[in-house]
Amino acid sequence: MQAELQNMTHSGRIMFCLITTYVIFAMLLNSVGTVILQVISSFDVSKSGASVLEGFKDIPIALVSFLFASYLPKFGYKNSLLLGTLIVTLTCALMPLLPSFLMTKLLFLTVGISFALVKVSTYSLLGQISATAKIHAANMNLLEGCFMLGVLGGYWLFGLFIEGIAQPLAWLSVYWVLAALSLANLLLLVTTPIVQDKQSEATLDSKNNFSKMLKLLALPFVLTFVVAAFFYVLIEQGVGSWLPTFNNQVLHLSPSMSVQITSIFAAGLALGRLSAGLILRRIHWYPLLMICIASMAILLVLILPAVATLTPETKITQWHQVPIAAFILPMIGMFMSPIYPAINSAVLSALPRHRHATMTGLIVISSALGGTLGSLVTGFIFDYFNGQSAFYFMLLPMTVLALILTGFKRLLIPNETVLSV
Repeated sequence: MQAELQNMTHSGRIMFCLITTYVIFAMLLNSVGTVILQVISSFDVSKSGASVLEGFKDIPIALVSFLFASYLPKFGYKNSLLLGTLIVTLTCALMPLLPSFLMTKLLFLTVGISFALVKVSTYSLLGQISATAKIHAANMNLLEGCFMLGVLGGYWLFGLFIEGIAQPLAWLSVYWVLAALSLANLLLLVTTPIVQDKQSEATLDSKNNFSKMLKLLALPFVLTFVVAAFFYVLIEQGVGSWLPTFNNQVLHLSPSMSVQITSIFAAGLALGRLSAGLILRRIHWYPLLMICIASMAILLVLILPAVATLTPETKITQWHQVPIAAFILPMIGMFMSPIYPAINSAVLSALPRHRHATMTGLIVISSALGGTLGSLVTGFIFDYFNGQSAFYFMLLPMTVLALILTGFKRLLIPNETVLSV
């Protein structure tokens, strides 16, 4: 009995470490939209130039996850967590000391690399400390739920340090706070005993992983899924990364309010996924996702014409002055959020379990490419046309996504095993 209690306490401490690490990375990873808004004014960067920050974050996540996963057990889960946390601690401390767009690129490059190390390690340790499938599912939901809380907290934390034109670099002080949090988390990891399962070992090299990915892509429903995931993330990152800039330059909110009100988008993502988890117990994923895509398109068509006439002479600095559109538009996150986990579950459930790891690699890579392109295209249109045109453009990938999901559903039926979410 005492041994079981000790095991539960030890597992609980490891889980706490994983949660605190994930919360810090949630703040950093989802600060791209906020940082894009700030570097445009602070470092005189064009919108299309600032859009590359998404790629500096996403591409390393995909590459390192793919290349490092096979060697992770040899390097060690705890070592990976420590290395990832140490890297972001140092780069966060360098941001206010070396303020430049180049340093900002380096920050997101290291955040992407570090998160890849942390994510692979976290998922591996989560299985190690979860005795049953139910406990694993509960731990996974807790972890992802805390991640969303980190996203919400990050918007407000950054918003507190944004002072506007008078102090254009004041926002960089937020990285002292993030560096301190990362350092505290590093000390927590150092003092937490994390013993790796001795049975864990790397069995595949990167060439074998790549070969297995190509074999999966030969399956029509997998290839269709990859394209669907690409377009979904293109939409999500295109909207999410540029929403603070849209709020600032189209809705004319102050920089701090533009960032803080974007937290509604993160809240919508969380609410949508929680709600979908209940709804999908009763209905098939396809009709729900068609309703979600249609709702996103309708929301854009209704809101964007309404904001075209907003041309105040001064920035809005008081909450009672904020137009209702600024509160409604971020709710698009509630409609888009069920799509990604639903199609992920569908494709994984249609594959045997020994292919899930390889399929996860494809999911990460297609998501990274879609997110990078989404931010680049949106930034280009925003720069050379205007914010309304950039968001109107999202109607095109939404239409393509609806068509692809229809084909995905038809191809999936012969391979379908269990499609519960």
